[in-house]
Amino acid sequence: MSDIAIGGIGMAVLLAMLAFRIPVAFAMFFVGFVGISLLHNSASAMSLLASESFTLASSQELVVIPLFILMGNVATVTGMSRRLYDAAYAIVGSFRGGLASATVIGCGGFAALSGSSVASALTMGKVSLGEMKRFNYDERLSTGVVAAGGTLGILIPPSTGFVIYAILVEQSIGRLFLAGVLPGLLLAAMFILTVTMLCYWKPEFGPAGPKTSLRQKGRAFLGAAPIVSITLLTIGGIYGGFFSPVEAAAVGAGLVIFVGALMGHLSLKGLWSAARESVVTTASVMLIVMSASLINPFLALSHIPQVAGDFLVNLPVPPLAILMLILLTYVVLGCFLDSLAMLVLTLPIFFPVIVNFGYDPIWFGVLVVLTLEMGLISPPVGMNVFIVKSVAKDVPLGRIFAGVIPFFLAMLLTLAIIVAFPQVSLILPNTMIN
Repeated sequence: MSDIAIGGIGMAVLLAMLAFRIPVAFAMFFVGFVGISLLHNSASAMSLLASESFTLASSQELVVIPLFILMGNVATVTGMSRRLYDAAYAIVGSFRGGLASATVIGCGGFAALSGSSVASALTMGKVSLGEMKRFNYDERLSTGVVAAGGTLGILIPPSTGFVIYAILVEQSIGRLFLAGVLPGLLLAAMFILTVTMLCYWKPEFGPAGPKTSLRQKGRAFLGAAPIVSITLLTIGGIYGGFFSPVEAAAVGAGLVIFVGALMGHLSLKGLWSAARESVVTTASVMLIVMSASLINPFLALSHIPQVAGDFLVNLPVPPLAILMLILLTYVVLGCFLDSLAMLVLTLPIFFPVIVNFGYDPIWFGVLVVLTLEMGLISPPVGMNVFIVKSVAKDVPLGRIFAGVIPFFLAMLLTLAIIVAFPQVSLILPNTMIN
């Protein structure tokens, strides 16, 4: 049997295992180990498993993952995420659809703490869905905006998706973080515009909330000031060259813990709960990263990336058409596969093609992460949709998927803008001091 045939069978087995809900990391470990054993020998597979796993586990760059996850979990335990929503509500809550717009702003702010789309959707769902139900918001709008707003967690830095992308293709984590800032803000603005247009078209979708006094606005801003300041300090520190991404993560996590304890909102029990949750989340992410140390060599030995890359490069179409085809592939795969698994499986094939065409790898990273976001609200998997369903148990799943359609279209428009104007994502990393 040829190497390519073994590689093709291996990929088919991997997709089948994922379809049967085998954990992503275990499925990739199994296929990668067996595949390398068949194409080379079992001793090589065992040696690679031991050496690469240890190397990745001891990588300093990957320290950003547990630190930023801890930062987000502590912010949740101390109620900082709630105060972000309250501040956003004080600004736009009195407008038509204001609660939905406040949810988008709150999701964006929480995304800058946790780097997790699932955590953003879950946290903001608990905070905002009850309020929107109280003011008779259409359940399609209320659940759709939470599911879509949560996707900002994988784009607005710190982003786990950017970290994994950087490790897999050997790019700067700091530059990728900065590249996600303006596209993340653009996407949030698109979501707010979508809410405004929906509520203008059908006013009953999102009635205006009660007006807040100047004093109430000031109190809300004051409550959110510490966490906003910490976020600006960490991202601004990376941009100004004062912090590396690892140092920024350490500063952010340390300050969140310090401020939470100083204000009396963080108990030892709460800190333990946040730390335990951070360990569990980090372990699952690290397992996926380590599984890449087996699946990627297996793909390389099978020559599938080389054959697929040569096929794409030699297609008689312009490079832009190839880029569109790659992005469309990510959108379709996002309907079925976990986002991190998609990065591990596809980058060995697509990244060399992108480099060959002369496209900027940082810009491509933003495009990839944005298309991964779209998968989070696409049927039939739509992880964020199921997260929202777990909070809004009385809302049928079909109505939640219906509610995310306008926001999915807004994401498509944002993707088109970033493709047409790469400087939206490149201006900050290209002007950073270090």
